[in-house]
Amino acid sequence: MKKLTKENFKEEVLQSETPVIIDFYADWCGPCKMMGPVFEELSKEYEGKLKFLKLDTETEQEIAGQFQIRGIPSISIIKGSEEIDRIVGFNPKEALKQKIDTILAKI
Repeated sequence: MKKLTKENFKEEVLQSETPVIIDFYADWCGPCKMMGPVFEELSKEYEGKLKFLKLDTETEQEIAGQFQIRGIPSISIIKGSEEIDRIVGFNPKEALKQKIDTILAKI
């Protein structure tokens, strides 16, 4: 799973042909640790439909600030330079998959 940084943000997000889903997390966050394996599993299921990226809010505070991340885990779905939707808090795999499918149907 690719980590998002300020160095690769433009290439990975803004210039991506594929919609992007970003998992905003921190290593100290319990719910984020629970979300990690779910996010990893879903990245395989949506290969080619969504680009899955992770962003550590501790080391990349500038990007987290641009997205006005107030709680983690937060998952943002972005197409082009526009945030399409956001999912905040831990979600089990099936619930997260359902939310992602609903969002993808809109774009």
